Amino acid sequence: MFGLVSSSKEHKLAWALNKYLRIRLIKRKDLYFDFLNKGRLVISNYLHCTDCTTFRLLRNKSLDLSTLKKPFLAPDIKEYDYLLQINGEALENWQEITSVFRLVPLIQYVKKFDPNTLQFKENLMF
Repeated sequence: MFGLVSSSKEHKLAWALNKYLRIRLIKRKDLYFDFLNKGRLVISNYLHCTDCTTFRLLRNKSLDLSTLKKPFLAPDIKEYDYLLQINGEALENWQEITSVFRLVPLIQYVKKFDPNTLQFKENLMF
């Protein structure tokens, strides 16, 4: 999983990632996480799937006004605006993908994370 810092709207970032990574992220239904009597998160969700690889672009901060203290999908890395999950064969070339991120003008910073080390990793299981 990659954390991306970008001030761009998610549709513009998805378009740029499509162009530079030669994929086709498509807007899917927003993801809803309801936390018992505490509030909910509404997370923007873009998806690209092939037989061998899955890319999922997620906005880290809730789209909805939330009553949660930390309205983030991954609160322990809240400084990242977007999360890009990559599963399958493409992940084997993560260094190459990281170098492509540096070419995308809409991305200010990127960092690779092991999702298993995150405190709120259960939020990232789909």
